[in-house]
Amino acid sequence: MIIACPACSTRYVVPDSAIGIEGRTVRCAKCKHSWFQDGPDAEQMAKTAAVPTPAPSPQPVPAPAPAPKPVAPDPATEVPSDDFSYGGSIAATERREAPDFDETEPPYGDVQDELPPAPEPEEYDDGRSAFGYEPPFRPRRNVTKLWTIAAAVFAVLALGTVVAVNYVGLPDWVPVSKPLFGQAQPDLELSFPVEEQERRTLPNGTEFFGAKILVKNTARESRAIPPILIVLLDQRERQVYSWVVNPPQATLAPGEELTINEAVTDVPKSAVFADIGWAPR
Repeated sequence: MIIACPACSTRYVVPDSAIGIEGRTVRCAKCKHSWFQDGPDAEQMAKTAAVPTPAPSPQPVPAPAPAPKPVAPDPATEVPSDDFSYGGSIAATERREAPDFDETEPPYGDVQDELPPAPEPEEYDDGRSAFGYEPPFRPRRNVTKLWTIAAAVFAVLALGTVVAVNYVGLPDWVPVSKPLFGQAQPDLELSFPVEEQERRTLPNGTEFFGAKILVKNTARESRAIPPILIVLLDQRERQVYSWVVNPPQATLAPGEELTINEAVTDVPKSAVFADIGWAPR
């Protein structure tokens, strides 16, 4: 059979038995290219083996002809002969030697082209890290961390506000209605008789206000007396004047009653009503 290299097209004549029905891997003797060569058809091989080769008929032996004169070849026109015979004579287009059979590869192995190794990349170091931060890249923001910090700051501010309000109280500019008097004392009765209140103008033109305050302890044990707040209101019941009265004694015994007489001057002329209660703390 005739086989040809698919890389350089060099043809070779090889026996069918060298390739076999199943085929095998062969390698070109010229370019060293390896490929898998299919075997000849089994039916064709059987027919070729069954056909007997006719014996040659005897021919008369001719008289020897005179030998021709040798002619020197012309190098310019000489064509090299590429005849190659491997169990017979056939012209090969490129080489005379037979192909090399690769005995180390299996018959059904894939043809592997021998490629030159890839060149190694040149080392280039510009002194910068591949993972370093460089513009225009920006670090990724951690949204969870930002929300956690904001919540912590808000909690600290809220706690500080609560402590400040409890300690100092709300500022005057806060639009919140604050209680006029302090917390009630259930065991202490506080009275402010209207008939005991006095309002007049002194000879020098100063407004005078006087009143009597009664405090009684109804508990079975002694009670401390907190400060007392007196408030003067105008016709529209708006606060126009106030002052704090400190009791002459700190505590009251069970069932004891205390009378406090209080008077002030320079009272606003718009003051019409008077009210009393425990001073806020």
